[in-house]
Parts: sequence; structure tokens; C-alpha cells
Amino acid sequence: MTHYQARIYVTLRPSVLDPAGTAVQSGLKHLGYENVAQVRIGKYVELAIDAPDETTARTQLTGICDQLLANPVIETYRIELDTKIMN
Repeated sequence: MTHYQARIYVTLRPSVLDPAGTAVQSGLKHLGYENVAQVRIGKYVELAIDAPDETTARTQLTGICDQLLANPVIETYRIELDTKIMN
């Protein structure tokens, strides 16, 4: 088994309104940051997974994202995967 470190970024689809992002953008404008636009809020998840190969790890991570971490109807996700050498 190989040990993988995964970083998962979950964001709202571009067509979905982001009230939290709008609130942050408004707050930034009130603080004088008039040049900030299009603020979007998302989620960041790190996890470790053991799998026989990268394809299996990615397949399992995709299932995890589709079933638990993201709502595929309104969110998209991106997976970054690194191999960790275990001694």
C-alpha cells in the first residue's frame, strides 16, 4: 500500500449565488478595499489515504467527495494528491 496525502478544494459552481462571498466582499469594501471583486467562499480538506496505486486513491477520493464532502448539484471540487514515503 502507498500512503497518499490529499488536498481537496470544494467551491460553489459559478452559476450558484454565494451569499457568504458577497458578505465578505461588502466587508472588504467597508474596510477600504474597493479593488476586490468576485469573492467566493469554499472549503479546504486535507486527508491521508492508503491505496495500492494512484488510480485507486483518486477513485476512492472522488467517491468521498461525491458522497460526503461536496454537493455535486451546486459544488465542484478539485483533488491534489501527493505520495508520501513511509519508513
